[in-house]
Amino acid sequence: MSAAAVDVLVRPLVAADLAALDRMERTLFGVSAWSRQMLADELVGPGRTYVGAELPGGSLVGYAGLWFDGRDAQVMTVATDPGHQGQGIGRRMLTTLLDHARAVGAESVLLEVRVDNAPAIHLYESLGFRRLGRRRGYYQPENVDAWTMQLPLPRPARTAQEAP
Repeated sequence: MSAAAVDVLVRPLVAADLAALDRMERTLFGVSAWSRQMLADELVGPGRTYVGAELPGGSLVGYAGLWFDGRDAQVMTVATDPGHQGQGIGRRMLTTLLDHARAVGAESVLLEVRVDNAPAIHLYESLGFRRLGRRRGYYQPENVDAWTMQLPLPRPARTAQEAP
């Protein structure tokens, strides 16, 4: 991991982050970008957990979100500002969300990723995600397919002291 990733602070996102989120969303996702209102709704939505990656000095350079429905968690997005990609920031945010999923008792974590996003696919596979199937035309309006991926989160084994 590079020094830049070590220096990043992963923290919960708040409404005051919306301007930075909106800028990154449009830069990274173009015509598929969520609107500012959609981003605002996500930050406060039921079962949602969003984190941001902040550099020393306060610049937000990434964000990631998770939705927990009471059984499984769904990665909603993982995004890193183009000038800071490849430095382990996405991995830091995602592992924070995976730790949260484990803490709330999720049985697995699911996500969709563009089939042409090799760096993201590599990240997910390196963390143990496996491909479940292909969703044709998932990303619109570009009509790009997605891989659906899953990471099972096995329950910890109970110790003799914890047994009923």
